[in-house]
Amino acid sequence: MKGVILAGGTGTRLRPLTKMINKHLLPVGKYPMIYYGIEKLRAAGITDVLLITGKHSVSLYTEFLGSGKEWGVNISYKIQEEAGGIADALELAQNFVHPGEKLLVLLGDNLFEDSLAGYVKQFEDQSEGAKVFLKEVEDARRYGVPVMEGGLIKRIEEKPEHPQSSYCVTGIYLYDSTVFDLIKTVEPSARGEMEITDVNNLYAMQGKLSYHLLTGWWIDAGTFPSWFEAFDKLREYSHIDSADAKPSAGDDK
Repeated sequence: MKGVILAGGTGTRLRPLTKMINKHLLPVGKYPMIYYGIEKLRAAGITDVLLITGKHSVSLYTEFLGSGKEWGVNISYKIQEEAGGIADALELAQNFVHPGEKLLVLLGDNLFEDSLAGYVKQFEDQSEGAKVFLKEVEDARRYGVPVMEGGLIKRIEEKPEHPQSSYCVTGIYLYDSTVFDLIKTVEPSARGEMEITDVNNLYAMQGKLSYHLLTGWWIDAGTFPSWFEAFDKLREYSHIDSADAKPSAGDDK
Protein backbone atom coordinates (compact mmCIF):
# COMPACT_ATOMS: atom_id res chain seq x y z
CA MET A 1 0.00 0.00 0.00
CA LYS A 2 1.13 3.54 -0.78
CA GLY A 3 0.83 6.58 1.48
CA VAL A 4 -0.13 10.07 0.35
CA ILE A 5 0.10 13.17 2.55
CA LEU A 6 -1.60 16.33 1.34
CA ALA A 7 0.23 19.37 2.67
CA GLY A 8 -0.82 22.23 0.41
CA GLY A 9 -3.38 24.95 1.00
CA THR A 10 -2.93 28.56 2.01
CA GLY A 11 -3.45 28.19 5.76
CA THR A 12 -5.49 31.40 5.99
CA ARG A 13 -6.78 30.57 9.49
CA LEU A 14 -3.22 30.52 10.82
CA ARG A 15 -2.11 33.85 9.43
CA PRO A 16 0.15 35.76 9.86
CA LEU A 17 2.39 32.73 10.57
CA THR A 18 1.44 31.08 7.29
CA LYS A 19 2.49 34.15 5.33
CA MET A 20 6.02 33.02 6.13
CA ILE A 21 5.80 29.22 6.20
CA ASN A 22 3.49 26.39 5.13
CA LYS A 23 1.25 25.45 8.07
CA HIS A 24 2.31 21.81 7.98
CA LEU A 25 5.84 22.91 8.89
CA LEU A 26 4.75 24.79 12.00
CA PRO A 27 6.11 23.20 15.18
CA VAL A 28 3.88 20.85 17.18
CA GLY A 29 5.81 19.73 20.22
CA LYS A 30 9.36 18.83 19.22
CA TYR A 31 8.66 18.30 15.53
CA PRO A 32 7.06 20.09 12.57
CA MET A 33 3.43 19.13 12.08
CA ILE A 34 4.22 17.10 8.94
CA TYR A 35 6.34 14.65 10.93
CA TYR A 36 3.39 13.04 12.68
CA GLY A 37 1.62 11.97 9.50
CA ILE A 38 4.82 10.42 8.20
CA GLU A 39 5.29 8.56 11.47
CA LYS A 40 1.69 7.26 11.39
CA LEU A 41 2.29 5.85 7.91
CA ARG A 42 5.62 4.28 8.88
CA ALA A 43 4.14 2.73 12.01
CA ALA A 44 1.37 1.22 9.87
CA GLY A 45 3.98 -0.43 7.64
CA ILE A 46 3.67 2.06 4.76
CA THR A 47 7.09 3.23 3.64
CA ASP A 48 6.46 4.55 0.11
CA VAL A 49 5.11 8.05 0.70
CA LEU A 50 4.14 10.84 -1.69
CA LEU A 51 3.98 14.34 -0.24
CA ILE A 52 1.93 16.86 -2.23
CA THR A 53 2.40 20.55 -1.51
CA GLY A 54 2.54 23.96 -3.18
CA LYS A 55 5.42 25.21 -5.31
CA HIS A 56 6.48 27.81 -2.74
CA SER A 57 6.95 25.20 0.00
CA VAL A 58 8.46 22.15 -1.65
CA SER A 59 12.08 23.25 -1.07
CA LEU A 60 11.38 23.61 2.66
CA TYR A 61 10.06 20.05 2.81
CA THR A 62 12.98 18.59 0.90
CA GLU A 63 15.39 20.47 3.19
CA PHE A 64 13.80 18.96 6.31
CA LEU A 65 12.66 15.53 5.11
CA GLY A 66 15.04 14.79 2.25
CA SER A 67 14.52 11.33 0.80
CA GLY A 68 12.85 10.17 4.02
CA LYS A 69 15.68 7.78 4.92
CA GLU A 70 16.18 9.43 8.31
CA TRP A 71 12.49 8.86 9.07
CA GLY A 72 12.31 5.23 7.91
CA VAL A 73 10.39 5.92 4.70
CA ASN A 74 10.98 6.73 1.03
CA ILE A 75 9.47 10.14 0.19
CA SER A 76 8.57 11.44 -3.25
CA TYR A 77 7.22 14.93 -3.94
CA LYS A 78 4.56 16.43 -6.20
CA ILE A 79 3.65 20.08 -6.63
CA GLN A 80 0.06 21.31 -6.73
CA GLU A 81 0.48 24.42 -8.83
CA GLU A 82 -2.71 26.10 -7.60
CA ALA A 83 -5.00 25.32 -4.67
CA GLY A 84 -7.88 23.41 -6.29
CA GLY A 85 -9.21 21.25 -3.49
CA ILE A 86 -8.31 17.96 -1.83
CA ALA A 87 -9.49 15.80 -4.73
CA ASP A 88 -7.53 17.93 -7.18
CA ALA A 89 -4.38 17.41 -5.11
CA LEU A 90 -5.01 13.68 -4.74
CA GLU A 91 -5.31 13.26 -8.51
CA LEU A 92 -1.60 14.13 -8.72
CA ALA A 93 -0.87 10.79 -7.03
CA GLN A 94 -2.25 8.71 -9.91
CA ASN A 95 1.15 7.80 -11.39
CA PHE A 96 2.48 7.05 -7.90
CA VAL A 97 -0.12 4.34 -7.30
CA HIS A 98 -0.08 1.27 -9.52
CA PRO A 99 -3.34 -0.15 -10.95
CA GLY A 100 -4.91 -2.44 -8.37
CA GLU A 101 -2.84 -0.94 -5.55
CA LYS A 102 -4.45 0.68 -2.52
CA LEU A 103 -3.54 3.92 -0.79
CA LEU A 104 -3.84 5.64 2.57
CA VAL A 105 -4.38 9.39 2.33
CA LEU A 106 -3.77 11.80 5.20
CA LEU A 107 -4.41 15.51 5.42
CA GLY A 108 -1.21 16.89 6.91
CA ASP A 109 -2.96 19.01 9.53
CA ASN A 110 -4.96 16.09 10.95
CA LEU A 111 -3.22 14.85 14.10
CA PHE A 112 -4.56 11.83 15.96
CA GLU A 113 -3.83 9.18 18.55
CA ASP A 114 -5.13 5.92 17.04
CA SER A 115 -2.83 3.45 15.30
CA LEU A 116 -3.76 2.75 11.68
CA ALA A 117 -1.80 -0.51 11.40
CA GLY A 118 -4.65 -2.98 11.90
CA TYR A 119 -7.01 -1.09 9.61
CA VAL A 120 -4.43 -0.93 6.85
CA LYS A 121 -4.08 -4.72 7.01
CA GLN A 122 -7.84 -5.19 6.94
CA PHE A 123 -8.24 -2.87 3.98
CA GLU A 124 -5.46 -4.58 2.05
CA ASP A 125 -7.37 -7.85 2.43
CA GLN A 126 -10.66 -6.51 1.04
CA SER A 127 -11.24 -6.54 -2.70
CA GLU A 128 -12.44 -2.98 -3.35
CA GLY A 129 -13.99 0.19 -1.98
CA ALA A 130 -13.03 2.99 0.37
CA LYS A 131 -12.97 3.64 4.10
CA VAL A 132 -13.17 6.90 6.03
CA PHE A 133 -12.38 7.49 9.68
CA LEU A 134 -14.96 9.23 11.85
CA LYS A 135 -14.74 11.10 15.13
CA GLU A 136 -17.52 12.23 17.46
CA VAL A 137 -17.44 16.02 17.86
CA GLU A 138 -19.37 18.65 19.77
CA ASP A 139 -20.51 20.64 16.74
CA ALA A 140 -20.79 18.46 13.65
CA ARG A 141 -22.15 21.37 11.61
CA ARG A 142 -18.57 22.49 10.96
CA TYR A 143 -17.67 19.28 9.12
CA GLY A 144 -18.72 16.66 6.64
CA VAL A 145 -21.26 14.50 8.48
CA PRO A 146 -21.91 10.84 7.57
CA VAL A 147 -25.36 9.33 7.26
CA MET A 148 -24.81 5.69 8.27
CA GLU A 149 -26.96 2.71 7.40
CA GLY A 150 -26.34 -1.03 7.66
CA GLY A 151 -22.66 -0.73 8.56
CA LEU A 152 -21.90 1.53 5.61
CA ILE A 153 -22.06 5.23 4.90
CA LYS A 154 -25.08 6.06 2.77
CA ARG A 155 -23.94 9.62 2.06
CA ILE A 156 -21.89 12.47 3.53
CA GLU A 157 -23.52 15.85 4.06
CA GLU A 158 -21.13 18.79 4.00
CA LYS A 159 -21.60 21.22 6.91
CA PRO A 160 -25.31 20.50 7.37
CA GLU A 161 -27.47 22.86 9.39
CA HIS A 162 -29.16 19.88 11.07
CA PRO A 163 -26.62 17.01 11.27
CA GLN A 164 -28.01 13.49 11.30
CA SER A 165 -25.23 12.30 13.59
CA SER A 166 -22.64 13.72 15.97
CA TYR A 167 -19.75 12.31 13.92
CA CYS A 168 -17.53 14.05 11.41
CA VAL A 169 -15.40 12.67 8.59
CA THR A 170 -11.74 13.20 9.44
CA GLY A 171 -8.87 13.70 7.00
CA ILE A 172 -7.89 10.01 7.03
CA TYR A 173 -8.97 7.99 3.97
CA LEU A 174 -8.32 4.54 2.53
CA TYR A 175 -8.99 4.04 -1.19
CA ASP A 176 -8.64 1.45 -3.90
CA SER A 177 -7.05 2.65 -7.15
CA THR A 178 -10.43 3.36 -8.78
CA VAL A 179 -10.45 6.61 -6.79
CA PHE A 180 -8.63 8.28 -9.68
CA ASP A 181 -11.37 7.30 -12.14
CA LEU A 182 -13.95 8.74 -9.78
CA ILE A 183 -12.03 12.00 -9.34
CA LYS A 184 -12.19 12.53 -13.12
CA THR A 185 -16.00 12.56 -12.96
CA VAL A 186 -16.20 15.21 -10.21
CA GLU A 187 -17.10 18.79 -11.11
CA PRO A 188 -15.72 21.80 -9.19
CA SER A 189 -17.93 22.96 -6.34
CA ALA A 190 -19.43 26.42 -5.90
CA ARG A 191 -16.14 27.55 -4.37
CA GLY A 192 -14.24 26.33 -7.41
CA GLU A 193 -12.59 23.31 -5.78
CA MET A 194 -12.66 19.56 -6.38
CA GLU A 195 -14.20 18.29 -3.17
CA ILE A 196 -13.15 15.00 -1.59
CA THR A 197 -16.67 14.70 -0.15
CA ASP A 198 -17.99 14.34 -3.71
CA VAL A 199 -15.51 11.53 -4.35
CA ASN A 200 -16.48 9.77 -1.12
CA ASN A 201 -20.15 10.10 -2.00
CA LEU A 202 -19.53 8.32 -5.30
CA TYR A 203 -18.19 5.36 -3.33
CA ALA A 204 -21.20 5.64 -1.00
CA MET A 205 -23.63 5.52 -3.95
CA GLN A 206 -22.02 2.24 -4.99
CA GLY A 207 -22.36 0.81 -1.48
CA LYS A 208 -18.57 0.71 -1.11
CA LEU A 209 -17.87 3.29 1.62
CA SER A 210 -17.16 1.79 5.04
CA TYR A 211 -15.97 3.53 8.19
CA HIS A 212 -14.05 3.22 11.43
CA LEU A 213 -14.71 5.21 14.61
CA LEU A 214 -11.60 6.77 16.10
CA THR A 215 -11.43 6.22 19.85
CA GLY A 216 -8.42 8.37 20.73
CA TRP A 217 -8.07 12.12 20.35
CA TRP A 218 -8.18 13.75 16.92
CA ILE A 219 -7.35 17.36 16.07
CA ASP A 220 -7.73 19.32 12.84
CA ALA A 221 -4.84 21.67 13.59
CA GLY A 222 -5.82 24.37 11.12
CA THR A 223 -6.75 27.13 13.59
CA PHE A 224 -4.84 28.75 16.42
CA PRO A 225 -6.93 27.09 19.20
CA SER A 226 -6.58 23.63 17.63
CA TRP A 227 -2.87 24.15 16.89
CA PHE A 228 -2.29 25.09 20.54
CA GLU A 229 -4.26 22.01 21.61
CA ALA A 230 -2.19 19.78 19.33
CA PHE A 231 1.02 21.29 20.67
CA ASP A 232 -0.09 20.48 24.21
CA LYS A 233 -1.06 16.90 23.28
CA LEU A 234 2.28 16.23 21.60
CA ARG A 235 4.52 18.36 23.79
CA GLU A 236 6.29 15.31 25.25
CA TYR A 237 5.88 13.03 22.23
CA SER A 238 8.31 10.14 22.14
CA HIS A 239 8.70 7.63 19.33
CA ILE A 240 6.66 4.47 19.85
CA ASP A 241 6.49 1.83 17.12
CA SER A 242 2.84 0.81 16.89
CA ALA A 243 3.07 -1.19 13.67
CA ASP A 244 1.93 -4.36 15.43
CA ALA A 245 -1.15 -2.73 16.95
CA LYS A 246 -4.44 -4.38 16.05
CA PRO A 247 -7.95 -2.91 15.99
CA SER A 248 -10.18 -3.97 18.83
CA ALA A 249 -12.83 -6.56 18.04
CA GLY A 250 -16.13 -5.02 17.06
CA ASP A 251 -14.91 -1.44 16.67
CA ASP A 252 -14.67 -1.46 12.87
CA LYS A 253 -17.52 -0.90 10.46
